[in-house]
Amino acid sequence: MTSPANPALTAAVVVAAGQGLRAGQPLPKQFALWRGKPVVRHSVERLAAAGVAPIVVCIPEGAEAIAAAALSGIAGVQLVTGAASRQGSVRAGLEALAAAAPAAVLIHDAARPDLPRPVVDRLLAALAYQPGAIPVLPVVDSLVHADGTDMGAPARREALRRVQTPQAFRYADILAAHRRWAGAADAGDDAQVAQAAGLGVALVEGDEALHKLTFAHDFSAAPAVRVGTGYDVHRLEPGEELWLCGVRLEHSHGLAGHSDADVAIHALVDAILGAAGAGDIGQHFPPSDPQWRGASSDRFLAHAVQLAGEAGYALSNADVTIICEAPKIGPHRAAMRARLAEVMGVPLELISVKATTTERLGFTGRGEGIAAQAVATLTRI
Repeated sequence: MTSPANPALTAAVVVAAGQGLRAGQPLPKQFALWRGKPVVRHSVERLAAAGVAPIVVCIPEGAEAIAAAALSGIAGVQLVTGAASRQGSVRAGLEALAAAAPAAVLIHDAARPDLPRPVVDRLLAALAYQPGAIPVLPVVDSLVHADGTDMGAPARREALRRVQTPQAFRYADILAAHRRWAGAADAGDDAQVAQAAGLGVALVEGDEALHKLTFAHDFSAAPAVRVGTGYDVHRLEPGEELWLCGVRLEHSHGLAGHSDADVAIHALVDAILGAAGAGDIGQHFPPSDPQWRGASSDRFLAHAVQLAGEAGYALSNADVTIICEAPKIGPHRAAMRARLAEVMGVPLELISVKATTTERLGFTGRGEGIAAQAVATLTRI
């Protein structure tokens, strides 16, 4: 029999007792590094920062040393050996909280390390009118049976929700529910245990950040966002065509170079290649190679975007600045943005083209050449 609940206490049980074999890590995934820290440490730190205490972490048998190292320095953490099933591990964690007798408990999977504070707040607020609450998200994809049958009658997406953790419960209620579940088959989650005991469970808005780490690619060291910069200069000479951002401009002088000398595209190509870690324009299109003499720089840009895609990234923003005294860029800006978007196969709103002068200082101020700089942002696909 537990002591009366302490209304000031919200505790947590973090389930970290599995083996995580699908994640392809040399140790259980909850102890593998993710964004510089062990996976389990992320959510435990978030819970502690939200004022949740005590926090019971259910771990595999014999994992005391690695778990203690992973959670070193976090106050209010208690380690408990889990069971063969998830439900058994959760019950062990709940039993360990009996002496503290919290009013509420959050039950969370360690494999969901990115835990937004607003989700915690929504869950605890829902306990004012229901004994349980879980975070959910809508189903956006069509669903079919795994064996490929019955495609003519797919499940109705609007009637379904994706379930996440943490799941929140009034402590005494969920402890009693888990005790009554003993001896039954493993439960998919704690909401199932609660409903089997006749407890109401509220649905609150979840968060895509609560993505569960499951496969090896979830632990990829590649950052979600990469940024590259580019800079280029070409001389202005009479008798040459003037191409900027893939648009031909009428002007007394044009840019001299091995290709069409589109200085703005060249800077953008270098920015994209830099963000993708794929070298620079000179490596891919050396000026010593005669096949690129007079070539349209559109080809260089399309190739850079293709290389970025092969590296697993898509363009999320490109910002080009053209530096010259003449010609005026403003009247051509819309056409330039449209052409760049067309060549790269991206929406127009991802492209920015600007222009500035150097107040008649330097080679651009004297009209000897045009410079361009670019910044490209890539997002992991």
